[in-house]
Amino acid sequence: MRTPIPAFSLLLLSAAFAAAAVPELRMRAQTIDPKIQIGYGLAVADVDGDGRADILLADAKQIVWYRAPDWRKFVMAENLTAKDNVCIAARDLDGDGKAEVAVGAEWNPSDTVGSGAVFLLEAPADRTQRWTPRRLPHEPTTHRMFWVRTGERRFGLAVLPLHGRGNKNGAGEGVQLHAYGWPWKEGDRGVPLMPTTPALHLTHNFDLLPAASGGAAETLLLATKEGLRLVDPAKADAVPATFTTVPAGEVRAGRLAGGARFLATIEPMHGNAAAVYPVPAGAATDLTARRILLDDTLVQGHGLAVADLLGNGSDQIVVGWRGGTPGAKVGIRVFAAGDAQGATWRLLATVDDNTMAVEDLKVADLDGDGRPEIIAAGRATKNVIIYWNETARAPAPARE
Repeated sequence: MRTPIPAFSLLLLSAAFAAAAVPELRMRAQTIDPKIQIGYGLAVADVDGDGRADILLADAKQIVWYRAPDWRKFVMAENLTAKDNVCIAARDLDGDGKAEVAVGAEWNPSDTVGSGAVFLLEAPADRTQRWTPRRLPHEPTTHRMFWVRTGERRFGLAVLPLHGRGNKNGAGEGVQLHAYGWPWKEGDRGVPLMPTTPALHLTHNFDLLPAASGGAAETLLLATKEGLRLVDPAKADAVPATFTTVPAGEVRAGRLAGGARFLATIEPMHGNAAAVYPVPAGAATDLTARRILLDDTLVQGHGLAVADLLGNGSDQIVVGWRGGTPGAKVGIRVFAAGDAQGATWRLLATVDDNTMAVEDLKVADLDGDGRPEIIAAGRATKNVIIYWNETARAPAPARE
């Protein structure tokens, strides 16, 4: 028989977790572009094959990339459609060390019949020059996209609209998530990934979850008006697993040092609340009752990421908001777990206080030092900023 752990011992374990050497989070801001239009979508990938991570941006009329380490700006494409660009995906799919790039455009969320566009961008020999757009079939209100692994050396482009076709006021036909095979062939259409799911609406964003093994298919975690849903592209005819029933606009999945998992959200779409849901060990389950509120003072929360910024083996939660009401401040905050299971959380740091109106936000190790940076694009502030992670490294454990 397994002997239960006394409550006093659990308290000691939690105290030890909280009291462990946690360095102070230190971030240094560097503006790499002070004059963007809106900054709809960011991606981080090696564009030119030099082994360094570059930054890509879908701005209103231009698709651009900033070359590491000097962050010189190059225009890849512009004026793809009459309306704005809205999203971008970048990933090395063929193993040559250089990213393949796709973008979404013709952004008009009020037109749920005729809006939207999806393009593959074909790279020139010199990737600092203009790229050639190839237009793909699409669903209206194209909004977010990821390159997703669908099997061993196989990838697809998952594209998520904001609304279902013909929707009005966030109601009506459900959103249909599509995946395009890669390499794409002329005339191919996206394959529906949720053909039998109950209707989902206002699918504002989604996260790409790594597979258990390197060559296996990745899964997708959707933030929707109906809550969080898990979609497995390899099981396109299956009903997605329900994780919560709370309306959400952003979602990211994270892990703590001991292996405990959690889901972070911004609720609802463009909402005021950041929340976290600890995930119990075992099978997927409805996590709604496990909700922990992190912050309910956001004004149009619009950026979310998880990463181990401290180097302590646990992911922290990065939350950004863009404002939009008179006098509302904007910025970025970071939250950290207070125990090994993620049952308690605290505000760790305010990374940006009113200089970044976050439209999109990513985390990535840009200088290869093992400490992820925060990269953000600002809507009202019209800037792209790298927040360099200069946190002191935690001391290595003593060897016996």
